[in-house]
This record gives sequence, C-alpha cells and structure tokens, in this order.
Amino acid sequence: MRHFHSSSSHSSVPSGPAATTFSQGGWHVVRALLPYLLRYKGRIALALLALVGAKVANVGVPVLLKEIVDALSPSQAALAVPLSLVLGYGLLRLSTSVLTELREIVFARVTQGAVRDISLRVFEHLHSLSLRFHLDRQTGGLTRDMERGARGVGTLVNFTLYSIVPTAIEVLLVTAWLAWNYPPVFALIALLALVTYALFTILITEWRTHFRRRMNELDTRANARAIDSLLNYETVKYFNNEAFEASRYDRSLASWQDAAIKSQTSLSILNVGQSLIIAIAVSLMIWQATEGVVRGEMTLGDLVLVNAFMIQLYIPLNFLGVLYREVKQSLIDMERLFSLLSENREVADPIGARPLVVGPAKVEFRALCFSYDGRRSILKDLSLEMPAGQTTAVVGSSGAGKSTLSRLLYRFFDPQSGQILIDGQDVRSVTQESVRRAIGIVPQDTVLFNDTLEYNIRYGRPDATDAEVMSAAEAAHLGSLLEKLPEGLKTVVGERGLKLSGGEKQRVAIARALLKRPAIMVFDEATSSLDSESERAIQSEIREVSRGRTTLVIAHRLSTIVEADQIVVMEGGEVVERGRHQELVNRGGRYAELWALQDRQSRQEGLEEGSER
Repeated sequence: MRHFHSSSSHSSVPSGPAATTFSQGGWHVVRALLPYLLRYKGRIALALLALVGAKVANVGVPVLLKEIVDALSPSQAALAVPLSLVLGYGLLRLSTSVLTELREIVFARVTQGAVRDISLRVFEHLHSLSLRFHLDRQTGGLTRDMERGARGVGTLVNFTLYSIVPTAIEVLLVTAWLAWNYPPVFALIALLALVTYALFTILITEWRTHFRRRMNELDTRANARAIDSLLNYETVKYFNNEAFEASRYDRSLASWQDAAIKSQTSLSILNVGQSLIIAIAVSLMIWQATEGVVRGEMTLGDLVLVNAFMIQLYIPLNFLGVLYREVKQSLIDMERLFSLLSENREVADPIGARPLVVGPAKVEFRALCFSYDGRRSILKDLSLEMPAGQTTAVVGSSGAGKSTLSRLLYRFFDPQSGQILIDGQDVRSVTQESVRRAIGIVPQDTVLFNDTLEYNIRYGRPDATDAEVMSAAEAAHLGSLLEKLPEGLKTVVGERGLKLSGGEKQRVAIARALLKRPAIMVFDEATSSLDSESERAIQSEIREVSRGRTTLVIAHRLSTIVEADQIVVMEGGEVVERGRHQELVNRGGRYAELWALQDRQSRQEGLEEGSER
C-alpha cells in the first residue's frame, strides 16, 4: 500500500455536482467526483506522463538484460559486455524510480486537495441542512460516514487516475513485445491469463461486496452507540447501567465481527484464486521458453526475458486485483458521503434573495400553520404582533407551540402556510444568514463548547475585540464569576459547559447573545431549569438586556414575565388571550387559571421550605 502525502495548501471548494440519488456502489459516484479533480488537470496530466514514462522504462529493463545475457558466452568474461548496455540498464532502473517518485510528488496535491475540498463541502452542507435532519441523525454515525468517505476519496483517486491506464499500458507493451518477437503461444498465454484473472477478480469481488457494505453499516451503528452512551455519561451513572451499555455495545461489535470475518474469508478466497491463475500462466510460459531453448530456437537471454516479463506482468496483474477491490470498496465508502450532499435543504434561500434590512425590528406572525411531521398540527392559523422595542411574553401549557415560534422565527423550519415578517419583510424572501444575524437566542439548555469562557462568549461575534468580549461578560453579570476563577476568561468550561452551574451557563449564553448585537432577542424558557435564586438573578439581567430591544420571552414560570409589555397565552397552537399581566389576571381567563395554579404551588413550596428549617 503506497503512502499518501499530505498537502497543506488551501484551495477553494468547487460548486460540486447537482444533488443525485446514489445507488449502492454506483459508478456515478466517480462522475460526482470529477468536478473536484478537474481543478488539477495540469497536475494530473504531468503525473500520468511521468507514470507512463516509468512503465516504458520498466519494460525496457528486461530487454536490456536479455542483451547482456546474450552478449556473454562461456568463454567470455563480464568485462566483455558492452559498457553501454550496463549503463543503459542502470539508467533505466534509476529512471523507473525517479519517474515514480515524481508522479507521487506531483499527484499528492491532487489527492489531498480533492479530499479537502469534498470534506469541506460536506461539512458546510451539513450545517446548511434543517434542524429536522440533525434531530433524526446520530452524530457518531454521521462523522464515521464522513471519515470513511474522505478516506475512500483518497484511495479511489490515487488508484484510479494513475494506476489503471499505466497498468494497461504495461500489459499492452509486454504482450505486444511477446507477439512480435516470439511464437504466438506466448502472447496467447499472457492474454488468457489477463482475461481469466480480470474476470475472476470482478466476479469474486462483486460477490463479496455485500459483506463489506454490511460490515460498514454495523461499524457505523456500533460507533454511534458508543458515542451516544459516552455523551450521556451522567445518565448512565444515574441508573447504574454501565453493564447494560457495555452489553449493548458488545452486541453491535459481535455483529460487526461476524461480518468482518466473512469479508476477510471472501478476500482470502479471492487472493488464492488470483495466485493460482498467475502460477499456472508463469509455469506455462517458462515451459514454452525452455522448450524453445532446447530446440535452439531461443537463446538463454530470451528465457531470461520471458521470465522477467512474466514476473513484471504479474506485479501489475496483482495490482489490478488490489485496484479493483479497493475501487469497489472505496465506492461503497464514498456513496454515503456523496449521499449527504444530495440531502435537500428543507429551508433554502430563494434565488436572488437579498439581506434583511433591520429598522425598528417589528415582528409579525400572520396566519401561521405548522406541523413537524404533517400528522399533528402545532400552530393553527396563529397571528401575533411584537411591537418594536417592546417585550412580548408567550406562555401556555406544554405542547402549546411556544418554542415553535422561536424556531420558525429563526428559520430552523418554514411554516406550511402564513408569513413571518420583520419590519414588513417576509423572512422567506431574504437570506437566512441576515435573519439569523438580527436575532440573538438564549435557549433553555445552553450548550457550550469545550473551550474557554472567552471562546464561548466570542462565539457570538468571532471578530469582536477583547474589550467588547469583556463588556458583554460584565453586562451579563459574569464579573463575580471571573473574579473567582484564577484564569478568568481563559478558564476551560468542560464538555458542554459541565464545569459551570446552570445560572453561570445562562449568563454566558446572555453574554454571547449580547456580543452578537442583535436587534431582536429571544429567551426560550431561559430560566425554567434554574433554582429560585438563580432565576431571580438571571431575570433581572433579562430585563436589562431587553430594554429598548424587540424581545420575545417564552416562559414557563409566569412570575418572570409580569413586567412584559404584552403577554400572549397559547393553547393548542392558537392565541387564546393577550394583554398585560394585571389585565389578564382581572379577566379571569386561562392566564388567571395558570397564575392561580403557580401561585398555589409557590406557596406550598414556601411552606415546605419553612418546615424543613
């Protein structure tokens, strides 16, 4: 197996092929790969020239060896051999190695450049797909498909572009020389061996392809289960399910092991068959050459030449078997990678979409109807107006569709009907990037990168200055936390921010959103998972942040939104009430019921805490 050289040069990503449905192992995967390779036409041509030159020199080596042997006789010494033949022999040997290495040097950028371009495009495409796609996928399996596919690209490119043509050239050169200089039986044996070898390789490889595909599927499944289990480490510990998780993972590994053994067994059958065909061909060729020497029709040099040619022919023939197997396996590995590129974007910008022009940031939801799966309606003809610069709170029981509003506003999904307008512009008619740039979201469950506090805050605007990052941290009241930490903003927060408390993570989320400088702020149940003390602290920060901004607060605890300019009550995907807090309480409707219920629960919790003291 040759070593692939890495390349650190940057290259722009081509537009790529149109979305295609990829059948298993289909050769259209190669067509999809071509746009990424055509960027390197000059290098490919130069590499192929170098390789063809190497093959011609390689074929010339046995010819010169024959001449050297024939120049000798039992009474002559080696010094009588013409010096030009010896020098030519050495130069041809050297030329083979030099041209081969030149090919490697020239072609390295093609291989690694194509792998880099495709991997980057898949990565960007995955980020452009809808939230629905990612909710339905397991990240571990997805990354494994990407890793295997990228490796398959490198294998396919190297083996195909500078192996198939040169191998064919070498086989044709050897066969033509044999046919021209020796009886037809020599060329016939060589051609029959080639055809038999190729047919056997193709038939057996086709048979064993499904073993490889099954092995890949089980490998992806096992990897996904392992990552899912490790990501939920705490949950596994909470329920003492380490043995259960290990057993579940082992079952996946056992299935993969069975498929891998079948794959390896079938590979051994292929290798033995190939060796048998070559052994028979070489034996027949040597037998014919020996008979020719005995009859005086051929010289010892001819015998040496035929033997060297068959050894030389055996190498590319053997490589042809490896080539076909690797190409087929690479196609299997790549088909999933390119299938990811064929995934349609559920939410896409229209052709010619312009950026959103944000003014006062008035938001309107008009007659929205939405369903996640087409079977259960989440929003039913919902209309709602959020005045510019004011805070609108949305409350209601679980499943009422509150959080769906923020997802639609951010264009994670598009409604089946109706409109969402920002300053009179339909969010579907402008670019997603500009809509999302105008909105800052603080979610209920803040997930942080396993990096520093500074990195997580700066994520809101990567080009922000250090002073702006610190200003955002102070605005989110992170000052007291930073004073306690020896490394301050350079403190690493751990996987998903597990080294921080819930309240601290929410403050980081607020700082990150503030640094983004959005015209619209969305707090999606940002305090529902916090204790009462943290909730009150975060709530005061939310009020400060919301001042002067168009703000949507999706709340579970009504005590947190009593000062909102407008409170909207949702039930069953519809707006049932709207108004200010006191107005809704006095009205005695659904909001009053929710308020009374939470008030009783709050009083009961207060009594329980008092009795514990």
